[in-house]
Amino acid sequence: MKKSILLVFLVFIFSSCAELQQVVNQLPQTGPISNTDIASGLRQALDLGIDKQVSKLTQKDGFFKNELVKILLPEELRKVDKTLRNIGLGNLADEGLKILNRAAEDAVKEATPIFVNAVKDITFNDAKNILLGSDDAATQYLTSRTQTELYNKFKPVINNSFSKVGAEEIWSNLITKYNALPLTNDVNPDLTDYVTGEALKGVYTMIAVEEKQIRTKISSRTTDLLKKVFALQD
Repeated sequence: MKKSILLVFLVFIFSSCAELQQVVNQLPQTGPISNTDIASGLRQALDLGIDKQVSKLTQKDGFFKNELVKILLPEELRKVDKTLRNIGLGNLADEGLKILNRAAEDAVKEATPIFVNAVKDITFNDAKNILLGSDDAATQYLTSRTQTELYNKFKPVINNSFSKVGAEEIWSNLITKYNALPLTNDVNPDLTDYVTGEALKGVYTMIAVEEKQIRTKISSRTTDLLKKVFALQD
């Protein structure tokens, strides 16, 4: 009787083991992965986004010819732009718009060291939440850690860039011409603050582009570590 019970018990155990092995075999085979690997994988993904996408913004026309991040005129100046074009001053309006984007391109060169420091500080808990988060969770993390510091770095650079190309004179001329027109309300926007904010948006937009590609396209995972880590969120 005891032998029969033992036999039934062993059959049950081996049967359960076989079922368990079948389940294991169906899981993604990414190999052993540690907490350190996960954090390193997230750092690598962010570094890739910074190197591949943010660097594009520092080049000539990096903002101006990129429709995702091109800086348009602030709301209060759009009527200035439209009015100037209507009276034949379209070239002057175009030049003013280009200057705003050139200043942003200059400023973004200050971003990389700040991003690098923020990426180094990612802990495993940060990485786990980011990995299982939304398509732009890593970008949101960077935004929360770098936005204030980047704003303070960008603003003086943009101000200097404006001075370098005579932006103040050009925009003063534009706005003076507009304010001199009959039936218009005077405008005097803070262009330095506006372009600083738009430059920041552009930087985070491009990092988010790369992050989403890594999350959703296996072909964008260009290293073994990226493949192993991001397989966990597939």
